[in-house]
Amino acid sequence: MVKSDPHHGAPRPRVAILISGRGSNMAALIKAARLKDFPAEIAVVISNRADAMGLASAGVEGIPTVTIESKPFGKDRSAFEEALQSALEAHRIELICLGGFMRLFTAEFVQAWYGRMLNIHPSLLPSFPGLDPHGQALNAGVKVSGATVHFVTPETDAGPIVMQGVVPVRDDDTPEALSARILEIEHRIYPAALRLLASGRLRLEGTVCKLNGNASSTDTLISPQPASKE
Repeated sequence: MVKSDPHHGAPRPRVAILISGRGSNMAALIKAARLKDFPAEIAVVISNRADAMGLASAGVEGIPTVTIESKPFGKDRSAFEEALQSALEAHRIELICLGGFMRLFTAEFVQAWYGRMLNIHPSLLPSFPGLDPHGQALNAGVKVSGATVHFVTPETDAGPIVMQGVVPVRDDDTPEALSARILEIEHRIYPAALRLLASGRLRLEGTVCKLNGNASSTDTLISPQPASKE
């Protein structure tokens, strides 16, 4: 786990964002890291696709980019991860954030980065992991959905939960409408979760992530809102 340094001006942990597409969560993380009090630095954006739109966006923001095409490696995940690890070491990376990175890792790679690699999934895990979480949520008739930031483990969308954000599910929702609403909450909680990790406020107890210090409390969310009493 990353520990906070009490000395003012200490180097911030260097973060790599891994993408495969447009990188909307990448953009939110980069924006947050521009804040003077943000405890981490976005040091590089790495894509496994040369045509990922997020590469150009990162370049505009002045963030170094690296492309490691995964297709030539085929099913040899270990060989791809060796190339990826070399890039991470070259940029002195301490933390990884996955932002729509469409590539499965080996258990060995995940274990090497356990507690230092975050992912975000657009559902309230452990509900609706994997593909089409919005369709899953609508088919189940849930009244709230949202997004989850979690540590990465070998099992898909199953690592210790760091933070969750909730949105109401409307009766007329489509997967696209629900996705757009959840994306807004993703862009809020991912930077907040990285802030907690980089500042040393998270601890892992078995399969559960806990917070050092008190979390702010908010009112209970009920959706749909019950009718007020006459």
